[in-house]
Amino acid sequence: MSYLVLARKYRPKTFTEMVGQGHVVQALTNALTQQRLHHAYLFTGTRGVGKTTVSRILAKSLNCQGADGQGGITAAPCGVCQACRDIDSGRFVDYTELDAASNRGVDEVQQLLEQAVYKPVQGRFKVFMIDEVHMLTGHAFNAMLKTLEEPPEYLKFVLATTDPQKVPVTVLSRCLQFNLRPMAPETIREHLEQVLKAESVPADTPALRLIARAARGSMRDALSLTDQAIAFGSGKLEEATVRQMLGSADRTHVMRLIEALAQGDGKSVVETSEQLRLHGLSAASTLEEMSMVLQRMAVMQAVPAAAGGAEDDGEGIARLAALMPPDETQLLYSICLHGRAELGLAPDEYAALTMVLLRLLAFKPQAEKKTLTEARPLLAPAPARAAVPVPVPVPVPSAAAPPGRILPVIDPPQARPAQQRPQAIPPRPGGDVVGVPVRVQAESPREAASARPTAPLVLTEEGDFWHATVRQLVREEAITALVRELALQSQLVARDTGHWMLRVERESLNQPASRERLRNALQAAGHPVNLSVEVGGVTDSPARRNQAAAAEKQAAAEEIILNDPYVQATRRDFPTGWKIISIQPAANPPSNT
Repeated sequence: MSYLVLARKYRPKTFTEMVGQGHVVQALTNALTQQRLHHAYLFTGTRGVGKTTVSRILAKSLNCQGADGQGGITAAPCGVCQACRDIDSGRFVDYTELDAASNRGVDEVQQLLEQAVYKPVQGRFKVFMIDEVHMLTGHAFNAMLKTLEEPPEYLKFVLATTDPQKVPVTVLSRCLQFNLRPMAPETIREHLEQVLKAESVPADTPALRLIARAARGSMRDALSLTDQAIAFGSGKLEEATVRQMLGSADRTHVMRLIEALAQGDGKSVVETSEQLRLHGLSAASTLEEMSMVLQRMAVMQAVPAAAGGAEDDGEGIARLAALMPPDETQLLYSICLHGRAELGLAPDEYAALTMVLLRLLAFKPQAEKKTLTEARPLLAPAPARAAVPVPVPVPVPSAAAPPGRILPVIDPPQARPAQQRPQAIPPRPGGDVVGVPVRVQAESPREAASARPTAPLVLTEEGDFWHATVRQLVREEAITALVRELALQSQLVARDTGHWMLRVERESLNQPASRERLRNALQAAGHPVNLSVEVGGVTDSPARRNQAAAAEKQAAAEEIILNDPYVQATRRDFPTGWKIISIQPAANPPSNT
């Protein structure tokens, strides 16, 4: 006797045997019980979820004669009468299945509809089942519209499709539509356990869980994979053999990868990726497994009470969840999902997998940000002043400085009398640079930048020098893009002979590559110094000075226009409806001479 595959051997024969489609079974059962039958049904859903099976059970329910030959329409067909047995075997004359994928023309549909004028030969109803109905041509759909709308009372249409979007709305409006959903992995696993128990095939739960996930919601695919796994494992299903058959990455490799990424260990990441290559494991399944682990980690981090599951590796996932910050978990999950789509674009999927893993490592958020106190000192302290505390700059009125300026203080507290007011630093002859002390912040730079409001522009001597320097670099096109933005948005806080300290408000501007390119541009311009950048409030930057100058020019231009005699006369003559659309200062204003 020839072997019958599991997908056909365990095809449901009644509604009670259907798995994972309770919403469809309940609706059809109630309709059959109450005799409220529609003339056309449309079953949609992905492959292997039971569209054809439901169609055959519905045909048996309509034509079942009962075990004693006295039965009628029922929601529980007997399965032993002639009609039930003929429909199961595919030889019932009043049940016609048409494969629209290979019979999609108008001629095939007309041949089917010609049979509609004849009453059933054996059963109560004729049932026309059209599979993959979306493959029919437009003329074929038009040919069946009238019959589909008003068929004879003995004719029922059953349509099935995996792509309902391609079915014309004129057909959809004539059918009662049921959507068969993809089945959950746990539902598939439980059904596989029952099937293998009936087949007396030993199987462990992790192996069935792998098959259930690989089936992607299709029970037919799950049963086909089970057949393959039984043959591959010599009559038994074990996790190791099923992983080898599917090419799935071992969970230990995935755990090792995530732990290495959490610790920033690039060497372990590359070595583990090479082991996956040597074992011939699928790169796509590796990223998929990583996504599943990261998803469970995110759930544990957000809702620890809801993190329970049936899998037996919860302790390892909980350890990784405690090892990795939540924001980093979300980042790794997103990159894994996008990385799966890039595998087919690379010449080698293992090279693509390595690049995705290295991308995870490259975009790993920094756990700690160095503050100004952790950076190296700006000025080399003199031996006599090694223990002197850093003074704090204060506003100082000075005859040499215009109103509104803030000049830093260089004298230590013990070097002046207690009642003496701090004095401004006089400019040194020859343009020598001076060291300016730095304000020590009690809070982190990021918190300070986000908490304080935007400070007004306060002109400083260091700002004059930095504005002139940046303007020269921009004019010579020595800096562009992000480097130019870093220079324009930064404030020169302090400068020493070989080291300058800049301050920016946004952390995104503080990038190592931008700092290095700005340092090279300054060196080429005659300033061989090292740069340090901190995050904090900025009160004097080239960008703010440019904005202030532009605002001043704009105000002057508006004043000229509004004070023009013709404009004033026009405003007097037309007091209503007056609106200034746009006033822009001229790039090169005309001379008064």
